[in-house]
Amino acid sequence: MTEFSGRGDPNRSMALLWGVPQPPSRGPRPELTAREIALAGIELADAEGLDALSMRKVAGQLGKSAMSLYTYVPGKAELLDLMLDTVYAELAMDYALEQGWRAAVEESARQGWEFYQRHPWVLQISGVRSILGPHETDVHETQLRLVDGLGLSAVEMTRVVTVVSNFVRGAAKVMADSRVAERTTGISDEEWWNARAPLMGKFMENQKERYPIISRIASAQASDGAEWNEDDTSSYTEKLALDSFEFGLQRLLDGIEAFINSRQAS
Repeated sequence: MTEFSGRGDPNRSMALLWGVPQPPSRGPRPELTAREIALAGIELADAEGLDALSMRKVAGQLGKSAMSLYTYVPGKAELLDLMLDTVYAELAMDYALEQGWRAAVEESARQGWEFYQRHPWVLQISGVRSILGPHETDVHETQLRLVDGLGLSAVEMTRVVTVVSNFVRGAAKVMADSRVAERTTGISDEEWWNARAPLMGKFMENQKERYPIISRIASAQASDGAEWNEDDTSSYTEKLALDSFEFGLQRLLDGIEAFINSRQAS
């Protein structure tokens, strides 16, 4: 199920994200902080996925009752925003530009890919609405800095940053889905293909005129063999996802580089 960020009370969420202190109140001294609760939620989501996340289970991680957490975080919606902004702090906020903007953007994209591998639950939260937290804002500022001063307009800078971010997220989602598939269905990639490939082969035998390009490509791939690392024990779909990421990232950067060169030339 897809979750959405920014669904909580905006005043409470923004205050929690930016660390605005709450007015002092009478009673016992607070035993927890919003950050500690967010870290417990992250630990739970990393281990069991976002579907397992609840205020009750996070409270259990901390040895507290669910009701006690509401003193610090109003609900799950605000908790998700806190968790997201907390993990965004893992991303680098500075990249060396000595090798040029392309090397820096590539390194940023690879860090993003690795980030999603560590926290695949982030991909279950729609990115269409920003959480507007400090660490998310830091990341965006950093990415804009990598393409600043290259002759692009403000709109073009934003477009370049957005298209790279969307590509990395989309590629990482394919990888995450491939890993979840076996756990969810109980069927490995190998078992899935072995059950279907012979049947598809029979059906396609008489369909070569209908699918001439697919037939030619399948035949060529079968004879050439896949160019996988023999020591890589990951599933076929995982290997394909990584291959697509590597190929796609370079082609995307090629296009951006050509676009920047055209702007500089004009």
